[in-house]
Amino acid sequence: MKKIWLGLPLLSLLALPVAAQEKQEKEEKEDKVESRVENAGKVFKEILNAPDSIPQDVLDKADCVVILPSVLKFAIGFGGSYGRGVMTCRAGDNFRGPWGPPTMMALEGGSAGLQLGGNATDFVLLLMSPRSATSMLSSKVKLGGDASAAAGPVGRTASAESDVGLRAEILSYSRARGLFAGISLEGSTLRADNSANKKLYGKEIMASEIVFKHAAQVPPSAKLLLATLQKASPKNKSTNK
Repeated sequence: MKKIWLGLPLLSLLALPVAAQEKQEKEEKEDKVESRVENAGKVFKEILNAPDSIPQDVLDKADCVVILPSVLKFAIGFGGSYGRGVMTCRAGDNFRGPWGPPTMMALEGGSAGLQLGGNATDFVLLLMSPRSATSMLSSKVKLGGDASAAAGPVGRTASAESDVGLRAEILSYSRARGLFAGISLEGSTLRADNSANKKLYGKEIMASEIVFKHAAQVPPSAKLLLATLQKASPKNKSTNK
């Protein structure tokens, strides 16, 4: 009898990740893809308007930006995350053009770096190399494994030329309870969500076609996001091309 009672708390803890994923999937079915894109634009504008945000020098050297609003996280001795959002890249050769139409993205998996308790957090990822963008659009990428990732520096005057900026292909940030900070997402995976792209654009279309082949027009729901990015960082100032 004692063994049974001792086992019940453990079973309930193990059920939490499953429940979290089921909740996320239910919300996705009820949610419109367009509202996710609109929410990503609102989140990113709020973050950029904050006094201690993404350094200008870092944003100016990013090829692509991934915004994942309200990612559901949990922690029971290990961390986990389930979230959906968007990714937009600079157009043209070597990502030198204006910010282009978004592709839908999905974040999944677990990491010790996510042991922050059960809550919803906004994530922003900056892709600092063409290789990271190309890899992410063609297959599932494990952060910290397939692509080097690190917590991004915070503060308007911080430089992308720091050690972390020089090494990492992806810089990650989080915003929870009003606090904005760099955070490690190592162990999680990020992939293109092509089923959501079909809902957004009304046709079968691959993420790589949206970014590299200009196969889609900017949807109305993405106008705020792209206008915010174009105003904040109109030119790619990276020298790593």
